[in-house]
Amino acid sequence: MARPRTDYRVELDGERCFVSDRDVPLELPRAWTPEHLVLAALVRCSLLAAEYHAGRTSIEFSGTGSALGTVNQRDDGLYAFVDIECNLEVELDPAPDDVAEFLRKAERGCFIGSSLTAKPRYRWRVNGETVG
Repeated sequence: MARPRTDYRVELDGERCFVSDRDVPLELPRAWTPEHLVLAALVRCSLLAAEYHAGRTSIEFSGTGSALGTVNQRDDGLYAFVDIECNLEVELDPAPDDVAEFLRKAERGCFIGSSLTAKPRYRWRVNGETVG
């Protein structure tokens, strides 16, 4: 059975404004590089995946995050992210019985992290406590 497929599209105009396939504009200053956008996507996707799993079990969710990435030349001669750390702080009410399994699901559910060659190292704080 074929799995459902979702396509996405963005356009960048000459004024540095992106428009999504949902016709939502996003104007970015020149200081925002593609590398910053990849890291922002990783944080957002990770939090959305955690929020999704929280909602499936009626857990109230809120969260923030940051990411740090290093770009360098790889052994194959190409420049790419070679190291990525994703730091996420979430509040879960109530906390799931198995917090570690919940976080594994959130990490697996983030297709941005799964798409990267340099796999992110996730660091989680749940309800004020460092996990893992």
